[in-house]
Amino acid sequence: MNWKMILKNLGMIVTIEGGLMLLPTVCALCYREWFVALMFLATAAVAAAAGTTVVLLTRKGDDVIFAKEGFVITALAWVLMGVIGAVPFLLTGDITSPADAFFETVSGLTTTGASILRDVTAMSRGCQFWRSFTHWIGGMGVLVLMMALVSDASGRSIHIMRAEMPGPVVDKIVPRVRDTAKILYLIYIALTAAETVFLLAGGMNLFESLIHSFGTAGTGGFSVRSESIGAYSPYIVWVVTVFMLLFGVNFNLYFLLLIKKFRAAFGSEELKVYFGIVGVSVAVITANTLKIAGNFSDALRNAAFQVASIATTTGYATTDFNLWPGLSKMILLLLMFVGGCAGSTAGGLKVARVAILVKSARRELAKLLHPRSVSSVRFEKKPLGDPVRFSVTNYFALYALLLAGTLVLIAGEPFDLETNISAAVACFNNVGPGFSAVGPMGNYADYGVFAKIVLSAAMLLGRLEIYPLVLTFMPSTWTKK
Repeated sequence: MNWKMILKNLGMIVTIEGGLMLLPTVCALCYREWFVALMFLATAAVAAAAGTTVVLLTRKGDDVIFAKEGFVITALAWVLMGVIGAVPFLLTGDITSPADAFFETVSGLTTTGASILRDVTAMSRGCQFWRSFTHWIGGMGVLVLMMALVSDASGRSIHIMRAEMPGPVVDKIVPRVRDTAKILYLIYIALTAAETVFLLAGGMNLFESLIHSFGTAGTGGFSVRSESIGAYSPYIVWVVTVFMLLFGVNFNLYFLLLIKKFRAAFGSEELKVYFGIVGVSVAVITANTLKIAGNFSDALRNAAFQVASIATTTGYATTDFNLWPGLSKMILLLLMFVGGCAGSTAGGLKVARVAILVKSARRELAKLLHPRSVSSVRFEKKPLGDPVRFSVTNYFALYALLLAGTLVLIAGEPFDLETNISAAVACFNNVGPGFSAVGPMGNYADYGVFAKIVLSAAMLLGRLEIYPLVLTFMPSTWTKK
């Protein structure tokens, strides 16, 4: 294990996180929250100093990163970021419990959007900004940001990108990893800026436009209103709906559009399945909730928004879907599992994995009827080899096992089964709101300290897609062979 390289990367991450805390510091100063600004500035200074010191002490050493180091760096970086990011909440007094502060920060960084806050409007503007900005940081990944800023000396940084970026397969879209990271972040920034402009055009002020653009871009869902997006006009609702769906698309497709490969981008099988699932879900829920909404326009708007919000695992709300009929709630529950496209900021299993799983199951059923037949599973117009199919199947098995384990660990909490199941599913898939007590109008405040730690771990497992955290805590990872 290359300890010097691991510590060097962790030092750079801590330094970058310290630098990013200057933005909420400026926000606090703009609103004359002097104490809040001082707490953010102090945390930023200590983090930057500690991170820089570690980098300087480890600068001379082997820069090579292999897959093992990539997984360990990713897992430890995200846990460390959660701990450091929670400090301003505690110092300002906006959140008084360390477990609550860690839960809220991890929820932000993993773009889950689950919250322990009973009244978000009581929080200082500086902390509100930081809380939502963590969505934007975690959406694309702070390690990807690090690779965009720091030269790729090792040539092996693809191992870090593969460990952090969501989806069954991650590869470079241009030869150099650093250039790939830059392109991804430029697309990310451009889409965030575009949404901010559209929200400003709808009458939303700059602060709230930025907050909700961060939440949409990272598909996180933190808002500064207790009613979430339901507090705004139908125009705002439709703007957020469209951008949630856009951020649920594989970012590689946007790169293909930039280089004018329109046929390859729009011909993506995953893209077609993604919008197919969204379209069918919206149609069914609109018809199913028409009587509750009172008119077709409201039914369509609420259905489209909630489907986009849950499918992309954003977690914003315009209505209390706890009150919807059972069919609509079941569709939303299934969408929590599916999630968005691979290579997007959305959580869940990913559309690509679900499509491959369905095709693999259909192939196995066909072989039972026709044992001598020879067929292959094809995805994106290419035949998939057994290693890819087995990888997807194994991931699903591990996913189901860990999800069940999460549910068992929080089963002792004094909530009904619907609350606990939906809480485990919502946190593991980085959705945020669940049903019943943790629904869109509820929160996770009444869960105990142990349950909050378990659910925080579930959020990290879901965001990092299991392997980095599991492998980091396996003894064999640290054994020299």
